Amino acid sequence: MDRVLLVDDDPGVLFALSELLEAAGIDVVTASSGAEALGRLGDVAVVVTDLAMPGITGLELLGKVRALDAELPVILITAHGSERAAVAAMKQGAYDYITKPFDNDEVRYGIERALETRRLRQRSRQIGIEEAMGVRIVGKSPALAAAIATATRLADKDVTVLIRGETGTGKELFSSLLHARSRRAGQPLVRFNCAAIPHELAEAHLFGYTRGAFTGATASHPGYFAQAQGGTLVLDEIGELPLGVQAKLLRVLQEREVQPLGATRVEKIDVRLVSSTHRDLHAEVKAGRFREDLYYRVAVVELVVPPLRERPGDVPLLAREFARKYSERFGLQEVAELSPELVERLAAAPWPCNVRQLVNTIARCVALATSKIIDLNALVSVGNAAPPAGHDVSQGAVSGVTPDPAGPAPSYREQLDAFERNLLGGALAACGGNQSGAARRLGLSRATLYDRLVRHGLLPEGGPRKDGSDLG
Repeated sequence: MDRVLLVDDDPGVLFALSELLEAAGIDVVTASSGAEALGRLGDVAVVVTDLAMPGITGLELLGKVRALDAELPVILITAHGSERAAVAAMKQGAYDYITKPFDNDEVRYGIERALETRRLRQRSRQIGIEEAMGVRIVGKSPALAAAIATATRLADKDVTVLIRGETGTGKELFSSLLHARSRRAGQPLVRFNCAAIPHELAEAHLFGYTRGAFTGATASHPGYFAQAQGGTLVLDEIGELPLGVQAKLLRVLQEREVQPLGATRVEKIDVRLVSSTHRDLHAEVKAGRFREDLYYRVAVVELVVPPLRERPGDVPLLAREFARKYSERFGLQEVAELSPELVERLAAAPWPCNVRQLVNTIARCVALATSKIIDLNALVSVGNAAPPAGHDVSQGAVSGVTPDPAGPAPSYREQLDAFERNLLGGALAACGGNQSGAARRLGLSRATLYDRLVRHGLLPEGGPRKDGSDLG
């Protein structure tokens, strides 16, 4: 829901405006001073502020708001006879002004118009980002919108950024956004996963090496810095870098040059560095696992990606988008639809592994679906081999989200067999029992499909084949 911040040192004005807007279905947060208002800007879509206030005036608040978010509409409330000051404020970027005593309909209309302007600006910006990145951004929560707005403001500034967020939140999306909207967008975007390379090889891969620099170096290899020349280098999970490599990375950032292993000359670099981590680097510094001087180099600006549990309103949108995506990927004739009960359960789940976990759950639900509508039964099928007799599906758990503590968990083999059995049965049902069609759908030979159907008890051994073909 769009939220409006009302700022006035007069409690009566705050009360009257709050009642008016809440009656129109608009969410309201209030502040009695400009200083208090600055601490409540995080998730608001419009600011309505009195012009004459002690301390930070409405005009000063306007300037501070525009410095933080130039697209956030600010409406000023002025006393009768102060219209000239209000017009001057509009020249400085105010969206509109309201004159006391105000007309209720005029106020409501003006704020609704400002909210719509905010929505259109955000959507226009998001479309531009999606076109530049080639990726659709799904979600409209204030937390996600704020992160996107911050990334957009940082993108065209050649500043070093550290992206923080839990595993699976989509930090790579924001690093792509920073590159796509920057002046370096036409140059390479190179990623180096610090956690995926053995420590002893991290330096060679990051900075490069020459032929013969070490045993096995049969040819020269340009490092990731050289590959990103002129563009952006993303160091994913920078907290995993060994201390020795951290020291050399610090020197590279300070001197803007690298020296590949075995080389006698240094190479100048022109690279924007963006890093990401799921770790608390402050704690890593205190524990001696991350260099403090490097931290201040890579975290000139920090961008925090919100976890999925802080934006539950985005879960239904994401779930439906993933259902569409995997319906197409799995070759389904119709896009799988999620039942309202399933969507409600998904939105209420805590998702400790964030968007990545939601993707995995929806992909499995679509793969195991036996009908176009996916309901709560799918969660039980995904999380357990099969619902036991008399099991209340409404109490079923999302796999990996809220495990059922009752009874031992199915073994790996049991879960694998259940997955294959449901996948085969779903493909067969989708093809009306035609085994040749099901085999093509799953990318199996007809003989392999037949053997697996028999193995899982989905077809009596030696039984008739509906398509009449010889599967031998």
